[in-house]
Amino acid sequence: MSATPDPRRLFTERHGSYLRFVRSVGYPHGLRAFFRASPLLGDGLRVLDAGCGTGVVTLALRDALSARGLAARTLHAFDLTPAMLDRFRDALRRRAIDGVELAQADVLRLDALPPAWRGYDLIVSASMLEYVPRGRFAEALDGLGRLLAERATFLLFVTRRNPLTRVLIGRWWASNLYTAGELREAFREAGFPRVAFRRFPPVASHLAVWGHIVEAER
Repeated sequence: MSATPDPRRLFTERHGSYLRFVRSVGYPHGLRAFFRASPLLGDGLRVLDAGCGTGVVTLALRDALSARGLAARTLHAFDLTPAMLDRFRDALRRRAIDGVELAQADVLRLDALPPAWRGYDLIVSASMLEYVPRGRFAEALDGLGRLLAERATFLLFVTRRNPLTRVLIGRWWASNLYTAGELREAFREAGFPRVAFRRFPPVASHLAVWGHIVEAER
């Protein structure tokens, strides 16, 4: 379920355009830079990429781990759209990457995930929750929060509301947009008492115009 009439159709038809768009704004580079500097990364983490799309976040996180001499114990990722997952699988094959498990799932129906997909040290979600109906945003956060281990972290990259994103993201990509206040309230409603807003590093500071980075714990 989503804010768009049919998000699966949108990203099935435009998955190639989406990948070109995120590359054109330096999104993968910005994510890699963020993760390389992040204190959240450690050795042996269980990680879930919620709404993985074409794999931009998982690949950036894996690259950052490798650059720091670290490795995840578990890398899981799910997405609603088979065409996006196929793109991700192609990227994994081209890079000869093993050990990343993918699944098709709806963030509002997480009981469809494999039973072992629980107890994560870190859940990352980027550019996915904008497509959940606004009235169910906190519900989606709550569902993802229930997959976390104790004292674990949920990291959200989400589009902020401003005049530029209304045109480039809200209109062109049929996305919901959020203010910091709206995000704080949604996380509070979802049972996250600790919420902090982070920034992209200077090399990717232009991405602050696009989105918020929210770090939350339950």
